[in-house]
Amino acid sequence: MNGTNHFFIFLKGMGMGIAEVIPGVSGGTIAFITGIYERLLNCIKSFNLSLFETFKKEGTKGLWKAVDGLFLTFLLAGMAAGVIVGVLGVTYLLEQYPEPLWAFFFGLIIASAVYIGKQIQQWSILNIVLLLSGAVVAYCISVLPMGQGSDSLLYTFLAGTIAISALILPGISGSFILLLMGMYTIIIPTIKTALKTFESDALIVLIVFGLGCLLGLMTFSRLLSYTFKNYKTSTLAVLTGFMIGSLNKIWPWRIPIETITTAEGKEKIIRESNLLPTTYEQINGNEAHLIMCLTLFIVGFFVVLILDYWDSKKEAD
Repeated sequence: MNGTNHFFIFLKGMGMGIAEVIPGVSGGTIAFITGIYERLLNCIKSFNLSLFETFKKEGTKGLWKAVDGLFLTFLLAGMAAGVIVGVLGVTYLLEQYPEPLWAFFFGLIIASAVYIGKQIQQWSILNIVLLLSGAVVAYCISVLPMGQGSDSLLYTFLAGTIAISALILPGISGSFILLLMGMYTIIIPTIKTALKTFESDALIVLIVFGLGCLLGLMTFSRLLSYTFKNYKTSTLAVLTGFMIGSLNKIWPWRIPIETITTAEGKEKIIRESNLLPTTYEQINGNEAHLIMCLTLFIVGFFVVLILDYWDSKKEAD
């Protein structure tokens, strides 16, 4: 792996990290459209008890090779950078320019669904049923009311386990799962506090959440790796459906229809309604930014097409 590849792995990880901060966008989607999804699953799956035997026989060098250490190092470094950028930067864009940002991701996800669906060589009745089932499940998840959350460490651990499983599942956002569990407004501020002040309480919550994430990765990655190995076409059909069904959650023009007030006095959205741009302006009183949204939608769509073209060209070479 040369220096250029190192840099691209880092950028792909950064894209995954940014995506995971944004409710409705999946890091698994970014991994899929950048061509590292199955490698990532195999890398995660490699962490098991057999590593002790590998270390005994082949030492550190064998261990490093078994876990695809170089790939993992640059990917994790990129993801860490992406999370920091997402927490400190993208959250600002979501507050100030939500419609254009969601439009960009809407285009990204539509193109990603096309990209994944294109890899299904034969569309049998079973695959069509699986695609529709995946879309229905993702849509139903997207319209669930948000929970109120808890600062319990056990619940924090559970939230990490479930949310990280969504991270490696294209179409289902880990951040959105945190929203459903009522933990997004707890975990994201905690990350900010830990990054800025290293406060002990925030670090403890972060460590517990991280351990939950670790457990989720170890278990769910094995399940997905198994289905990819034995039922790849069916798995791709389900994942394509997930991405189509998740589009409901990232529609650019949404208004809250149900909110609650948190203990800190902040309004928290429980349920939203999707609107047409003109209706959005009339009801919400905010500009729909239609031209900017359409432009960014096209940009998001072509980002995936360019990545697909680049990946195809690289394979041809």
